[in-house]
Amino acid sequence: MSRIATLLFGAAIGAAATHFLDPASGRRRRQQLREQAVSKASSGASHAASTAQHAAGKAKGAVANATPSVPGRHRVDDADDVTLARKVETEIFRDADAPKGDVSVDVQAGVAYLRGTVADEAWIAKLEDDAKKVDGIKGVNNLLHEPGKPAPAAEPRGAVQDRL
Repeated sequence: MSRIATLLFGAAIGAAATHFLDPASGRRRRQQLREQAVSKASSGASHAASTAQHAAGKAKGAVANATPSVPGRHRVDDADDVTLARKVETEIFRDADAPKGDVSVDVQAGVAYLRGTVADEAWIAKLEDDAKKVDGIKGVNNLLHEPGKPAPAAEPRGAVQDRL
């Protein structure tokens, strides 16, 4: 049985060689075969990329659906003044040495008001800068002062909003 298989295999190789090495049409046939192979490879790569992109999107969606919503996380557009005040407190009191008990934070119409006494001028500036970093805060009215010094005069309620 192996002689017949060998004979058939040899005949197939001979026929393919005659087909592609024919002096009259061999060049055209080889070019067609080359173009078909390139087309199939390109199509396969495109299909593989599309399938991978689809699978990545499905995985991303599954992760988004499986992740629980965290209470207290709001879009900045939805944040009310109390939420913004808590966000400001979280930002400005992040440092362990921050004067937490001496500073109060109030937010009105998106403007943060910092009140209280702070030991030095550097902390006053740092707390104001940190409060300005919070998303959703439209402005900061810093009324902090050093002990023994008078508090800065607060602007009328609409003055800060008018400047925005």
